[in-house]
Amino acid sequence: MSGSTDMEVQCNADSPQPAAPKAWMRNILERSGPFCLPDFDHTPGLLHGLLGQCRVLVVGAGGLGCELLKDLALMGFTQLDVIDMDTIELSNLNRQFLFRRKDIGSPKAEVAANYINSRIPGVSVTPHFCKIQDKDEDFYRQFHVVVCGLDSVPARRWINGMLFSLLEYDDDDNTNLNTMIPLVDGGTEGLKGNARVIMPGMTACIECTLGLYPPQVTYPLCTIANTPRLPEHCIEYVKIIQWPKENPFQGEIDGDDPAHLCWIHEKSVERASHFGISGVDYKLVQGVVKNIIPAVASTNASIAAVCASEVFKLATSVCKPLNDYVGLNQSDGVYTFAYSNMKNEDCLVCARKVNVLKIKGEAKLEELLSTLCQDNGARMKNPALTANINGKQTTLYLSTVPSIEKSTRPNLKKSLIELGLINGNEIIVADETTPLPVTFKLQLN
Repeated sequence: MSGSTDMEVQCNADSPQPAAPKAWMRNILERSGPFCLPDFDHTPGLLHGLLGQCRVLVVGAGGLGCELLKDLALMGFTQLDVIDMDTIELSNLNRQFLFRRKDIGSPKAEVAANYINSRIPGVSVTPHFCKIQDKDEDFYRQFHVVVCGLDSVPARRWINGMLFSLLEYDDDDNTNLNTMIPLVDGGTEGLKGNARVIMPGMTACIECTLGLYPPQVTYPLCTIANTPRLPEHCIEYVKIIQWPKENPFQGEIDGDDPAHLCWIHEKSVERASHFGISGVDYKLVQGVVKNIIPAVASTNASIAAVCASEVFKLATSVCKPLNDYVGLNQSDGVYTFAYSNMKNEDCLVCARKVNVLKIKGEAKLEELLSTLCQDNGARMKNPALTANINGKQTTLYLSTVPSIEKSTRPNLKKSLIELGLINGNEIIVADETTPLPVTFKLQLN
């Protein structure tokens, strides 16, 4: 946080103000204590008013997001925004308590915002029914804290990259703290969960610590398009390439629509048969398309409470924030632990250095793509590559546009040398895991 002074300057004077502070809030905010930070000011009413001026963005309105909105609103935060691209499904209702059966099919962000606004006086929750990638830098720059309740590692990486892209530096390359927006991230899986606080430019970031997350089940597009070997490859091909091309139901895939799943199943079986692959069944199709992650309501509540407490600390300086990771395991009793992550000196996002990619010059372009997608590499999902070759900006491979994918597909079987790349060439890589392209300098062996 840039401090109370900056927040007071940036706040909207017409923003809703919280009701009179509750007794528990006065006990915390209107007297000093041994854990308060040096800039903590316990002037009566000051920090409670500050909570009403602090703008917080909640990313995700699912199991964690519903809990976060409730916790933050009841803590005294009145300027909340929530962004989510999903609509409510029947399976959500057992743990996403802001939704009812009548809300099925409606946008999660809008229903969650309306519910909080109607139940907690003085709170203004603004919904954004869209992808996080649909918003630009100016949108994210207006918030003082961003708190995530996501079930997607690529989405976490994108938000992480966005907040780091907002950082500004002085002539001595020191971070301008007024441009730093803290990121509080929570995650759950079954009876396990975690929360962390990331201070961009100061602490380890999401990209630094990708090893904390289980390897994502992803397949390089060149493999699923040209040399499928697994039943999952066939399903992913239909999902990523064939569906957008044929557009059978005039829209995006709905993992809960049997007609959509049956179509994907039929086409996947056809492709698997063509390549002599067995094992494609309806259950596998459903699992690949929906990427189901188990969720337990009590775990969501616990992790959301930790995240909301960290946002409260960041906004008020009432206590030093978490440094920087805490885990919760309830699968065998209740166990929790906390530790600080080390920054990765070679991090693609926060290291502020040239990214070197070591690879053999005889390697095929598809090998380079595979390297970028590997768990011990950049862990990208669907990279698009361009490079300056002989003074001309050249697209080496792009999968998201069918016509360009078809024209650049032959490059996959060519070596880097055949493509005209030399030692020291820079390759620009765009991927859904990062808001900005990443530049790699080739070091050909």
